[in-house]
Amino acid sequence: MQGLILAILAYTIWGLFPLFFSYLSHVSPIEVTAHRIIWSLVATLTVGLALKRGKHLWEALHNKTTLLWLGASAVFIAINWLVYIWAVGQHRVLEASLGYFIMPLVSLLMGRLLLKESLHPLQAIAGGIAFLAVLWELWSFGSLPWVGVVLSFAFAFYGLIRKIHPIDGINGLTIEALWLMPFVILWIGWQANSGESILQFGHDTTTTVLLISSGFLTALPLVLFAMATRRINLSIVGFIMYLNPTIQFLIGVYVLDEHFPQARLVTFILVWLAMLLFMLGMWQQQKQKQAAIKTD
Repeated sequence: MQGLILAILAYTIWGLFPLFFSYLSHVSPIEVTAHRIIWSLVATLTVGLALKRGKHLWEALHNKTTLLWLGASAVFIAINWLVYIWAVGQHRVLEASLGYFIMPLVSLLMGRLLLKESLHPLQAIAGGIAFLAVLWELWSFGSLPWVGVVLSFAFAFYGLIRKIHPIDGINGLTIEALWLMPFVILWIGWQANSGESILQFGHDTTTTVLLISSGFLTALPLVLFAMATRRINLSIVGFIMYLNPTIQFLIGVYVLDEHFPQARLVTFILVWLAMLLFMLGMWQQQKQKQAAIKTD
């Protein structure tokens, strides 16, 4: 029960991100992303040392293979963060939530094609329906829902790298932030010395506090998620995962009052159908594995 509560808390916090970042819509998405990286590093280092994971971090920093792969994952998470923050500022939360709805299906496809993982027939159908949803969006609006596509693929590639070279979330994010820090420092230095600087940090207390909080808010659900996965079955965590885009969807429609054309309702109905089939297929796979274990 404790693990279930922790997982729900983690995904609820992720789902509430549009509300938080909407208060930073007056700040450049690049600056918000830069501060998210800076303060995430501060937060993960603090939490990692508090949880006595310094030894594991030191070992990872001396592993060239791990470092190189985390450099690649850092690029994908930076793209994900930047596009997401931009989308919130442009009132495109619904497109962002669409991306997180289809992300597990993209990950499933990558696992099948790149890792040769087994695929349940229902999950294959789910992938096909999700593809139809993207085609419908292209046909009805004349353009791809690129925000959702970029977010889903960036995070799916990020997850793929983390699966191939596993490392705990706290130390992994610490190393990714370290990879990104030189670029952050160069960009902030360039802006600080520019005659037309767009930097908002330090201009007013509210903005400064929100920018600092972005890093700690990034680390908090990671810690809760790590605690949850140690207490409950991953299939349950996978089901709760959809709490995040569902909350984002509801915030976009009912709180941020985003325009929701009827044609996009068809997109979401197709995605929700794919989501249900995906979860049903995962549940049946889990039952088959448990039955096989009992037979052995």
